[in-house]
Amino acid sequence: MCARSALALVLMLISMAAASASSAAARQSLTVLTYNIHHGAGVDDALALDRVARVVKDSGADVIGLQEVDRHYDARSDFVDQAAWLADRLGMHVVYGANLSVGPRRSGAPRREYGTAILSRFPVVESHNTRLPRPRQGEQRGLLEADINVDGTAVRVLTTHLEHTSQTERLAQADAINSVIEGSSRPTVLVGDLNATPGTREVRVLTRHLGDAWRAVGQGAGYTFDARSPRKRIDYVLTSSGIVAQQADVIESDASDHLPVSVDVTLP
Repeated sequence: MCARSALALVLMLISMAAASASSAAARQSLTVLTYNIHHGAGVDDALALDRVARVVKDSGADVIGLQEVDRHYDARSDFVDQAAWLADRLGMHVVYGANLSVGPRRSGAPRREYGTAILSRFPVVESHNTRLPRPRQGEQRGLLEADINVDGTAVRVLTTHLEHTSQTERLAQADAINSVIEGSSRPTVLVGDLNATPGTREVRVLTRHLGDAWRAVGQGAGYTFDARSPRKRIDYVLTSSGIVAQQADVIESDASDHLPVSVDVTLP
């Protein structure tokens, strides 16, 4: 090879390396957390929402999908709007999806609600909650969706909590979630308590279009329930094509009967 050709090859390799580095630097990193907070009651059954807040803060998560969140619901949670309380404590944006909504016990009080929430360090552009089917008349479940602006990158984040007593209902709910997800090119993250272990039909339905972050990068079994003696993996972070999971961790905590799952991802 002549000197001129060798120099051209070196320059080409340097250019390719610089382009690759620039592309990698342009990818936005995000830490996502899923957490069933058991209305703020820990493994000791004591209500202590501040413990949940500490877990979320210490995780460093940017976006958090929460399940079993009370909103003025009952004495079990001191009738607190838990989603707003956590958002205020953590300095985050919040959206809420009420899957159960009943009238107040006294005139003038707010409605009593139970459902899911999404906390975000980034602005929420739009959100809505979709009620999921319940063919066996189980507890009403929902799919809460938030469009989040992550430093100029639009990301769709969804959280859900599937029925725990009936696989028939979970399958119907998974199909309904798929109808929302399939065919979309938007970067999407679905988190939640699926009440189903890996390999079950309902999890296979949801992973037709989404990747299981724990399966991709998690170490060990990834058990999340119950927190006192974990023996099942039922809490998931699922991502669409183009979102790359880098690291996944189950966080040890006694703030709920579930353990939270944290996943670091990079966005398209």
